[in-house]
Amino acid sequence: MARPIGVTRYDAVGTGPVTMTDNLLDERPRTSEPFVVMAKPVGPICNLDCGYCYYLDTAQFYGRPHQFRMSDELLETYVRQYIEASPGPIVHFVWHGGEPTLAGLDFYRRAVELEQRYLPEGWTCWNNLQTNGTLLDDEWCAFLAEAHFDVGISIDGTAWLHDAYRKDRNGEGTYERVLAGARRLQAHGIQPDLLCTVNSAVAAEPVAVYRGLREVGSGWMQFIPIVRRGPDGRVTPDSVQPEAYGRFLSAVFDEWMHHDVGRLNVQFFAETMRVWAGGTASLCVMTPTCGRVVVVEHDGAVYACDHFVTPEHRIGNLGDVHLGALIDAPRQVQFGAEKRDGLPGQCRSCPWLTVCNGGCPKDRFTSTADGEPGLNYLCEGFRRFYAHAERPAQYITARVRSGVRAGVIMEELRAQSRLRWQGVGRNDPCICGSGRKAKQCCWLQRP
Repeated sequence: MARPIGVTRYDAVGTGPVTMTDNLLDERPRTSEPFVVMAKPVGPICNLDCGYCYYLDTAQFYGRPHQFRMSDELLETYVRQYIEASPGPIVHFVWHGGEPTLAGLDFYRRAVELEQRYLPEGWTCWNNLQTNGTLLDDEWCAFLAEAHFDVGISIDGTAWLHDAYRKDRNGEGTYERVLAGARRLQAHGIQPDLLCTVNSAVAAEPVAVYRGLREVGSGWMQFIPIVRRGPDGRVTPDSVQPEAYGRFLSAVFDEWMHHDVGRLNVQFFAETMRVWAGGTASLCVMTPTCGRVVVVEHDGAVYACDHFVTPEHRIGNLGDVHLGALIDAPRQVQFGAEKRDGLPGQCRSCPWLTVCNGGCPKDRFTSTADGEPGLNYLCEGFRRFYAHAERPAQYITARVRSGVRAGVIMEELRAQSRLRWQGVGRNDPCICGSGRKAKQCCWLQRP
């Protein structure tokens, strides 16, 4: 129910309390462009204690005691407003955390019921649950399958790398429990998307990580670079170094193009190849502007982005202002435009601008060679990967469009790579142009 006229609320840009003589909740604004919400039904609460998690620290912004769980009333408000604000006919509900399964199975049963209640005729809802998988039992998996949820599982490739950082509250590794959750989903007919973080340790084992994920057999994986800064502004030791990230992506790309074209999708590769083929990226870090992927917290607060859940990036609350108004609020529009408008000259003249667009704003804290701020910390790694992958990526696209089978394309690529390695020894400069010896770079990735 809408609040009565004249109540005190936070304005649409979250700058402070104001008294209204009308009620924005009654406007039910529908946005003209699609947007996505990452809902956090239990906020930053999690049953794991991953060493590099950037989200657990957001608990500091709440007083104590505090109930980290979205109420049934707020859940209904959220579902209704999201559908009302969406241009349709498909509404994407993304459930995130923390660990979203801690909200309980009945929470999601209720969410599905509410979606069906408020969906206009002819519209469809897609639900996605991003989980660490450790709490998934057969009852959970049966529900997720019946309700047609897409499920993402966070898993860092191999047992030894995963367990080094993804520990439970007792300090124990969780790889086997996560893998069991993935297998249980598969037994119920759900192929989970695999999300792998690329920290400093993972970056050093690209092929082992990729093959470990491939063995899970899901068919889809994505890699998220870990870039964190300490109180002194320096990147933390677990953060991936730019050059290492470029080498990681390049090595994984080689393994993929030699063995898994048409069999397995890697999100970053698929998005990059789509742009090179003349399409448009759907991944927010690759688009010219951002701001169309917001966070709704467990208390109804709305934030500009999953990486900016801080008081200064709070744009409002669902209890005060309709979600549609918050998405298109001037402050949020400005937040999204700053990604493009703040690009340094080096980026604007870069040959890879169309596939990079400066990357995620959270990582744009370094300076260019001439001292201009706003350069992405991972720039060197991105440039290395794009230079490495562009030619074979375009070759794959052209051959696919010509109707050539994936197996033939991969054999052609392997033959081309073998020719490039011909006569190169372990101690010779690597063919990728890194300047490192082959044995210290791409030697193990030879076909």
